[in-house]
Amino acid sequence: MKPLPLIASFLVLLLLDAGARAQSEDPIAQGRALAKEFCARCHAIGSRGRSPHRDAPPLRYIGRTYDLDGFARELSRGLASGHPDMPQFRFHFPDARYLRDYLRTIQE
Repeated sequence: MKPLPLIASFLVLLLLDAGARAQSEDPIAQGRALAKEFCARCHAIGSRGRSPHRDAPPLRYIGRTYDLDGFARELSRGLASGHPDMPQFRFHFPDARYLRDYLRTIQE
């Protein structure tokens, strides 16, 4: 292989890696991924749509009843609900902030 194509291939791989890292470091994208993983089974996690579980409010309404900064703290300490179907969650504080940041983008 000639040096120029090898260098070009290396640069393309470097750019792809940098793009993937930038996407994974986006707090809003990370928060959405957390919502999808932990909440979407019961709650609507987007700016529209109904929740799969009829008693679970869409996450876009959570700001109506919770201070989102306080919600992030509760998530990091262990969020428990009085609802029997709601499991207890405990997030690392950075993940709780990512989820909070995402929730802020969808609030009505």
